[in-house]
This record gives sequence, structure tokens and C-alpha cells, in this order.
Amino acid sequence: MTIYSTTSKDSAQKMSATLPAPWEPQAMRRKRRHRPRGSQEDIMKASLFRTTGLALLAACLAQAPATAEPRLTVISQWSAGSEGAAMDAFGKMVTEKGVKWEHSPVSGFTTDMMNKLRADIIAGRPPAASQLKGPEIKAWSAIGATINLNDVVKATDYEKNISADLAKIHKPKGDWIALPLQIYRVNTLFASKKAMDKIGATELPKTWDEFNALSAKMAAAGITPVAHGGIGWADTMYFELALAGISADAYRKAIMELDDKSLRGPEVLAAFKQLRQLTKWMNPANAGQHWSVFLPALMKGEYGFLMMGGWASGVLKKGNFEEGKDFLCGATPNNTGKPVFDMNADGMIFWDTKNADLLAGQKATAQVAMSKEFAKAFTQINGSIPVRTDIDLSDAGFQDCQRDAAKNLSGAIAANQAIMSLGHNMAQTSPVTAALRDVLTEYVHNDKITPEEAQKRLADAADTVR
Repeated sequence: MTIYSTTSKDSAQKMSATLPAPWEPQAMRRKRRHRPRGSQEDIMKASLFRTTGLALLAACLAQAPATAEPRLTVISQWSAGSEGAAMDAFGKMVTEKGVKWEHSPVSGFTTDMMNKLRADIIAGRPPAASQLKGPEIKAWSAIGATINLNDVVKATDYEKNISADLAKIHKPKGDWIALPLQIYRVNTLFASKKAMDKIGATELPKTWDEFNALSAKMAAAGITPVAHGGIGWADTMYFELALAGISADAYRKAIMELDDKSLRGPEVLAAFKQLRQLTKWMNPANAGQHWSVFLPALMKGEYGFLMMGGWASGVLKKGNFEEGKDFLCGATPNNTGKPVFDMNADGMIFWDTKNADLLAGQKATAQVAMSKEFAKAFTQINGSIPVRTDIDLSDAGFQDCQRDAAKNLSGAIAANQAIMSLGHNMAQTSPVTAALRDVLTEYVHNDKITPEEAQKRLADAADTVR
């Protein structure tokens, strides 16, 4: 590359040195003609010196490291509602740290986001970060290279303030490659205050027998007891809630460990029987609809109950519905008397990059995600609970439903009754979840399948993917 040309600027300087200025007196012009000019060799040396010096200067400037403006490219499924608002708040906090936030939400479900992520990784252009959770963190880290966050985490008090089980998920091989952002209680029951008032009920049912009795009263009063849209992951979730409320230990063995004896055991059969009872209280015309479309009708008392994760409380809060006034919130029915917590914990994984701007953005974003300020701001918007155990939930920004969930989690951990959600990709990897989900969805939408037959199909499906 030509750094300096002696035929342009240098030539012009030489020409201007020999041409007289129009305002010079004639005597000065004559004097200039007799000025010593030096030898041709001296002139060439001077020109070479100037050329070489400028070339070296240009090379030094080119090699000097430019200060990269930190930025973060990130994809997630959080595109709208309270979850979208929470991501906007996250982005604002990251931006305030001097990072350019480039969030590309993928509308739809988790699988839609994962399909986008897979395509980006295969194409060799993964985002700097993406939403990911549970066993998928370990599985996906074998597909795409990740960065090591150990130094960033060790510089804070973060690790000592989150549960060891949750930490283990996000450092599958011993190194931090992802960070948990929030925890949702999946086994959350929402009841319409108007529907409860209509049948004279004041408290949420604590056991499945109590739930069934209240649902029967609602049905007799012209209320559809269960709001359910019939999407695959939701069908799966209703089964896991039935089983978790019968025996969390059986759930752990059958679903999380795929133990064949447990899958074919009495607790799983009882869960299928309870699920069949639930399907009788659903509106079959609602198949294929998202759960959120039923919230207005639930608040009006047209539906009695909704079983959904804590994110529903974030949506209700955003819709200006008040807990205690418009709805009741607590844990789903549980026959054991022990606190059970069915967990869904979303995280953010950080993908390997050689770009200095993205590396700087990843570090700054990780620092934000581990902070107390983020833990409060993010969860107060979307209805989850903080992953940090040192957050005071008495703050007015939290709802009673979140406080109850946090208390529930502490009790469940102490009693070894905390489990991972199947429907929300926490208990198993996607291929295993898909195989089990197919059986459960068909059962929910085909009342000709008996509980006994469904149990056999589920155990057989587990055999194919174990």
C-alpha cells in the first residue's frame, strides 16, 4: 500500500519552493535565485527521510489497538409483555454501563428460539449471548464454544449467594459459561376471585381432593373450572403438576432420572388419573391457544383456576390486576404436606467470540446480571424470584405471590422436595422432553386413552430415549 507519494504533495512543495510569490520584490527574487540549494544527493536523502518517517508513523498508528466500544448481541424468546419489559430493563442497565445493547427477540416458544440459535451457530455467527436453561446449557456447550466467566464471577460475592444446584447447571464442566437470571415456581395456582366468591370459597385448595371438590362446585355454578389452551408444553406441565402434587420423590425418579420402575409405579398412574379429571374440566374448544388469552375471562369469573408459572403474575401485574382483589395466588395442590417447588430457571449463556467489542460487552453484561440491582429490577417486572438469596423481598415492588414462592423454595430445598420442570426444559434435554411430551399431549386431547395405557406409553417412550 502506498503510504506517501512524492509525486503529489512532495512535488507540490518542491514546485512552490522554486516559484516566486507574485508579491515578492524583484530584488528578493534575484537573491533567491543565488541561494545555495545543496547537492542532488542531499535532496534525495531529505526526501527519503520524510517518506520513511511518515511511513513508520502510519504503520504505528495502524498497529495501535483501538479502544473497542463494548456491545452485546443477544437473542431470547422474551419479545413482549412482562418478559419483554424485563428484557428492556436489563438492556437499559447494560446500556448504562456503556454497552451497546442489541437484543433480537425470537417470537414464539423456546423451540423457536433454539432453532434460530442452532442456525446461527452452524453458520459460524452465534450471538454474543442467548437465553438458555437447564440441561440444554451442557448440551449446547458441546455444539458451540463458550467463554469462561470464572474470573468475572470470582470478583463478586455472587456464587456464595445462589444455590449450589443452580450454580452446577450453569458450569456443567466446572467453569462458569452461563448465568441464571431468574427462578419461576411452575407449580403456581391462580384462582379467579369472582369465581371463588360465587361458590363461597375463600382459600385456595391445598390437596387434589380439595381442588376436585371446588372444581365440581364451579362446574355446577356454570364456571369452567380449568383454563387451559392445550399447547404441548402446557399439557406436559399439567401432568408434572399432578405428579409433583402426589409425590415429588416419584417425580424425581420417574421424570428426572427416567427410572423404569418409577415410571410404571402407582404414583405415575395416579397422576394420569388426576390429569384425566382435569381434562374433564377444560374447554375442548380452547385447544391450541396460548394461556394468556384466557386471563381476561379468568378475571371475570368465567374460569375458575389457572395452573401456570409465576410469569403469569407478571402478566397480571402489567394488566393492572391486583392479587387479593382480582385473583388469589399460591402453590398448586400437594397431597404430601411437604413444600414442593417445581423449578424453571432461565439463564444466559455467553458464546465464544474474538471480537474485542463483544468480549467487553459480555463481561459488562455478566457483571450486571450478577448484581443485586438487576435481581430486583428484573424479577419485580416479570413475576419471577431472584436467584440471589440475599435479596429482601419485603420491597413494595414484589407481590405476595413472589414472596410465597420464595418461602416455598426455601422450604422445598430444606425438605429435598425441589424438582425441575419437564414442560419447561429443565428436567431433560429437548429430545427426551419431546418424546415424553408427545405421549402426554395425545392423552390430554384423546379421552379414549386410559390412564393405564398412557402410563405404559410414557414408560415405553422413555425406553427409546434413555
